[in-house]
Amino acid sequence: MTDFWNQRRVMVTGGNGFLGKNVVRKLNERGAKVSIADMDCYDLRKLEDIRRALADSKPQMVIHLAARVGGIGANQAHPGEFFYDNLMMSIPLLHESYLTGVEKFVALGTICCYPKFTPVPFHEEDLWNGYPEETNAPYGLAKKMLLVQSQAYRQQYGYNSIFLMPVNLYGPGDNFDPKSSHVIPALIKKCVDAKNAGGRGQEPEVVVWGDGLPTREFLYVEDAAEGILLAAERYNDSDPVNLGSAFEISIKDLVTTIARLTGFEGKIVFDPTKPNGQPRRKLDTSRAKERFGFEAKTTFEEGLRKTVEWYICFR
Repeated sequence: MTDFWNQRRVMVTGGNGFLGKNVVRKLNERGAKVSIADMDCYDLRKLEDIRRALADSKPQMVIHLAARVGGIGANQAHPGEFFYDNLMMSIPLLHESYLTGVEKFVALGTICCYPKFTPVPFHEEDLWNGYPEETNAPYGLAKKMLLVQSQAYRQQYGYNSIFLMPVNLYGPGDNFDPKSSHVIPALIKKCVDAKNAGGRGQEPEVVVWGDGLPTREFLYVEDAAEGILLAAERYNDSDPVNLGSAFEISIKDLVTTIARLTGFEGKIVFDPTKPNGQPRRKLDTSRAKERFGFEAKTTFEEGLRKTVEWYICFR
């Protein structure tokens, strides 16, 4: 622990969200003076609201977590909105942060920035070697423009901004709304609901999108928050950096594990008429370790168990 954060003014966009709450809590523990810019008070898609948020907070640092996110279904249903909203709440914000003298801008990208057929494990050097997976390309490309802007502003203006790319996050407090949730909370909810339905005399069954063969890497939300703060404190370059756990699991094994942890013993059905998404996702995480000392601490089994327990207790 250092004095870096003590009394430092930090504006966190999306600070009341799933990841944001964890980042804000850790900042407060370190003695930072935190302000939150959320859609409840500021519509960050509007330039006047961006300017108002910066004027109200007068931050030395902006940690930009706000985003419009969702699973494959939400991305397929709203590609235009995902592109526009994520672009407009990001590009003007970095620009205005530069103009108003914010010392450092921390931008959160996404693993969806990567090309569909990136060699595994994903190295940051492969970011531009193809088009992203089609179901979430508009979202991924909108976020990727922050990397272009970050590098351009460092080159022309010497502005200190960094760009981090986390894998899919999970943990207590995640979004379990089936219309917009990612795969882990979606499967937890399906298994718990099916188990409860089985207790009422119905035949328990869980339907999973795709054939179960794609693989994914997940990062526990508290680990992600720690990685972001380490980068914010120690990293001052515009080379993109992966944030992950270096643990890869197939969707088939994932749903089997979730079924075990939730106590669901019914039938699991895979629906191959639904999209699989990207075939494999696993990051090379060596750059994060080398440049600012980040390694994930939470094992997948431990993090998944905590997430299941939270959902059962607080749903």
